This record gives sequence, C-alpha cells and structure tokens, in this order.
Amino acid sequence: MPLHVPPAPAPALRSVLAALGSPTAVHEAHTPALRDLQGPMTAELPLPVHVLDRLNISGLPSGGRPPRTRLTGWRFLIRSGDRYVAAADTRLTPDGWAFSHFFEGPYVAATERALRQAESLGKNYQPRLLSVPELYMLTLWLHGSVGADASAGLPAAADLLIPLAPAPPGIAAYRPHPVSELLPVLTHRLTPSAPPVPPSVAAPAA
Repeated sequence: MPLHVPPAPAPALRSVLAALGSPTAVHEAHTPALRDLQGPMTAELPLPVHVLDRLNISGLPSGGRPPRTRLTGWRFLIRSGDRYVAAADTRLTPDGWAFSHFFEGPYVAATERALRQAESLGKNYQPRLLSVPELYMLTLWLHGSVGADASAGLPAAADLLIPLAPAPPGIAAYRPHPVSELLPVLTHRLTPSAPPVPPSVAAPAA
C-alpha cells in the first residue's frame, strides 16, 4: 500500500527550491554530488524530522512517563534523473520555515530504502523521521494515524520504527520494530548498567 507522505509547509518547500536554483547555495554546500550534477533537480518525499527528547520510560504502553518529541525541521530528498543524490533540511525560524543545508551520505540511501520497505508492509502509514541524538540514531517512524498533523504527536505503541543505517552497535538496521518494543531498549541503552539487547532487536552476529 502507498505511504501517506504528509504535505510539507509551503514556505519550507519554497526555500529548498530557491536553494536548488541558487548556484551559490549549491556550490557552497558540502555535497559534491550536487555540485557535479548537470540538469534539473527536484525536491521530493518531504518528511517531518522529530527528535526524541525524553527516554526515561519503563515500558510502553503502560508504566513510566511517555516519550516526548519535538519537531525540528522538514527534510526533502533531492532527485536528479532516476536517483536521489542528496537531501535538504529546513528549520523553523522566527520568520517561518527556511532552508538550512544540503547534505549527502548514507542516510540518503538508507531513507530511500526504508521507505521502499515500508511500502511493502501492507498497511497504511504516515512516514516521519525520528532522531535519537544521544545514540546517534535515526529511524523511519511509521505513524498509524495517516491523517494526523505531521508536525505534532507522540509515537504510539503500535507505530513502527525502522532504524536507518548506520544504526548503533547491536541494533539491526532496516528491521521494523513496534514502538512498544524498541523504545524501552533504547532507554536501557542510556542507563549505566544497560541489559543485553533482546534477540528481536539485536543485529545478527557476523
């Protein structure tokens, strides 16, 4: 089933398109893939980027305090021809949404792969990105309420999280996990005496 990609704020999209049309912005970016391209580029697949601020739960859906998230930006994948070559981030300023920066690297391909994987799951989801800064971790957050405001809301217990590569040591990239399963594991990772990662979450041994 197709994913229900949420519409980005119009000013965010306009700011990215303006940056793509600016030779200065493209050539000053630390993205050789953009600087070396010839031909048109488009900004596609807007995803709201949420940050997980509070990881002190003892388990979901019951027990402890729920996680707290905040929207930090919107991310667009930049397409040239038949492939995604980079991404563009926007941020909220006192004057509204504005272009932040271009970037390339493993998270671009990882996001595209996880989105394709999500489409094959057979359920309707609203895709988002959820970052866990303390663990240097980024996940594709598949929110079950497809009509929800993409800029708000908390991870529901039945939502899915797909860790993107590179994932933290011991966490399997591209393996979908219910929020109720993965968030407690991440919480334990941040405690001084973290227990072993359950087999359902751990990456297979090499």
